[in-house]
Formats: sequence, C-alpha cells, structure tokens
Amino acid sequence: MALAGIQIYKLLPQTNCKECGFPTCLAFAMKLAAKQVELSACPYVSDASKKQLAESAAPPIRLITLKAGSDVKAGNEVVMFRHEKSFYNKTGLFIRVKASDPELAKKVTAADAYKVNYVGMDFSIDGFAIEADGDLTAAVKTIRTVSKRPLILMTKDAALLDSSLSLLAGESALIYTADASNYEPLADLAKKYKAALVVKADSLDALADLTKNIQAKGLEDMVLDLGGRNMGEWLARSTQVRKLAIKSNLRALGYPVIAFPCDAKDEGVAAAQAIAKYAGFVVLSEFKPELLYPLLVLRENIYTDPQKPIQVQPGIYEINSPKPESPVLVTTNFSITYFSVANEVEGSGLPAWLVVTDAEGMSVLTAWAAGKFDAERIAKAIQTFDVASKVSKKRIVLPGHVAVLSGELEEELPDWEIRVGPREAVDLPAFMKQALN
Repeated sequence: MALAGIQIYKLLPQTNCKECGFPTCLAFAMKLAAKQVELSACPYVSDASKKQLAESAAPPIRLITLKAGSDVKAGNEVVMFRHEKSFYNKTGLFIRVKASDPELAKKVTAADAYKVNYVGMDFSIDGFAIEADGDLTAAVKTIRTVSKRPLILMTKDAALLDSSLSLLAGESALIYTADASNYEPLADLAKKYKAALVVKADSLDALADLTKNIQAKGLEDMVLDLGGRNMGEWLARSTQVRKLAIKSNLRALGYPVIAFPCDAKDEGVAAAQAIAKYAGFVVLSEFKPELLYPLLVLRENIYTDPQKPIQVQPGIYEINSPKPESPVLVTTNFSITYFSVANEVEGSGLPAWLVVTDAEGMSVLTAWAAGKFDAERIAKAIQTFDVASKVSKKRIVLPGHVAVLSGELEEELPDWEIRVGPREAVDLPAFMKQALN
C-alpha cells in the first residue's frame, strides 16, 4: 500500500537541505506521496528508507523501454497535464509494415533514413510494427539488414513469435497482442526474451483483471491497447486510465498506452489526439512524410518542459559568410526567434553577423518585459563575443520591438552605430537591402 505524506516524511533525512528543490523535507514528502516527484531527487535518503519507500517512489505509470539500435521509452509520467510539471517520454511513432510486402526492404530503408530538422533539432521515426500477414521471421531478418530501430511484432501465434524474437538477441521488442484467451504463452515468451507485452480487453475492468493475471506470472512490462469503436471512446478510455493511474494509484492500469490511428477514418487527426492525450506508442499506417512532420513537431511541443523554453547557445553566428563590413544583428536565444531570423537572412543570400544574447530562452518582447533583454545585456554580449574584432563597420541592428533600447545601448556602446530594424523577421531582407547599403 502506498504511504501517506507524513509516513514518507518520517523516512526522509529531515535535514531541510533544499537540494531536492523544495523548502522542507515535509513538502518533498507530500509531493512524493502525490506522485509528482521521484525519490531520486533526495540525495541523502538511506538505503533502508529507499526499500520502504519503493512503492511510493515508483511513478504511477510504469516505464517501458524498447531497445534495439536506439531506445524508445514510454511511461514514467507523473501528471495529468503538462503545465503541472512536464511530460517526459515522448510518444514513440512507429510505421506499420507487412511481412508479405515484396518491397519491404525498400520501404523500411526510406522510412529509416527520414530525418527532418526543426529549430535545430533532428526528428525521425522511432521504429516499425510488423504485421504478420506472411513470414514474420523472414520479415524480421529483412528489416534488420536495413534498420536497427525497435520493433513491434504483431501476431498472436506463439510459435511464430518465438522464432522471430530469437533473432533479436540483446533487444527488447513489443509483442502485440495478448487477451484473456492467449496471455499465458505470450507472457512466457515476453519473459523469456525480455520483451514487453501489449494486452487488450473489452473493458477497463477486464483489462485490469488481465494485467493482474499477467503480473502473477511474473511479467511487469506491459502496454495497454484500449480499443474503442471511435476516437471519442478511445479518448475517454485513455483519460480514465491516466486518471486512475495517477490520481488513484491503480497499479493494474499503470502502464503506457498504444494507439492505432492507422485504423481511423482521419489518421492525422487521430494520431494528433493520441499524442496529445497520453499514448506512449502510436502506429501509423505507412511512411508518409507529409503526415510525419506535423506529428513530430506537435510531439516536440507537447513534450517540451513548459517552464524551460527551447534555447540555442548564446554566441555570434555567421550567416552567408559575412565580411567585416557586414551588419551585426541582435536577437535572443529563444530557438524559434533565432531560427526565424537566421532562416530569413540566409534565404535572402545577404551576409550578416547574428549575435544571440542569453535571455533565458525567452522571445524578444517577453525577455525585454522580464528584464532579460536590455542594453546592458546586449552590450555585454557584444564584448564577450569580441564582435568588434570581426567587423570594420561597427553597426548594430536592434529588433524593432525593442526600439526603446536604442538610446541606452548608445550609452553602453558609444563607438557603435545603433540602428532599429523591423519588428518581424520576414521584413529583415528588405530592410538590409534598403537601409544598410
């Protein structure tokens, strides 16, 4: 049984060291009881206490890791909504392929090579789900010649699974799917090959009973298929499972969820819903770059810590091989702001120096309002990055939204000409052509 906050507190060091991020050990204990922090945040808890706190310290949703050439993790989440803390393990995006497909190797190769860059981050798919409509073992061999990404094996045939899993030594695959009629042999195979097992039932009550039976066989690594006749029913079940796991600490349903938007009428909408509402794994019908890109961006936005904006490294960046007479543009280190400016200037073919100041990942206006982007910080960045040694014409272009800083910056940098640029990055090329020549 999970411990109450005061019971957890009695097992903690009670030093109030604040190293866990909370003012007192009692505050930390209350958060631990609510499943909103992990025990590892306390650096001084004793080994004896760790054993007693194991259940209270365990996240309400079990961590499942699929291993191959790369790892895909799902679960280990502790909140219902990302603004409460953050979501951690991004939804794994898998491409469904058929074992009987004569172009299997070609399709897997294309999907495996897919990579797209978004604000400095490279995104790609996470793995493949093999539908055993043909020789599954042969399909596994084929895929492993062109891709090392994790696999989901889709068949209820225990013998076929046995021969296929034997080819994946050192890996952790996902077996799909077990129900009340076949869970025993499939659970045995999952244990034997250290795989995770997808379980499915007609109702949440039946699903909880099934996971308990599988737990009794010694298998803990499971994933839930919630079924549902439509998107609305799936959404309701996914929300219920998340709430029961996190709010009620129902261990029988404390597992990641898998979704199959490939079976929905509108795959894109169903996939977006699954990513936003708690799916740990999503299986797409085929490799379609036009569908993957928005889903990857959506996933990144949802699984970015809302308290820590995506940032780029402060520094001076060269765009289009700038010369000493090229202008110096200034912006903040919020990644979207940086890439908006950099992409517009790069696309225009105009050379420029771009100074990125440390504004704690905030956009220009937000940083200015918070006192994180002012004349003093800009001047410090110009000096720290030794911009003067790189240019022959000391000319700085401020973002138009902070034109008010121009006078103060002139005082901080009396040897520099301060110009006020446009408010929007899209207007920079025209400004540079007309006003800086």
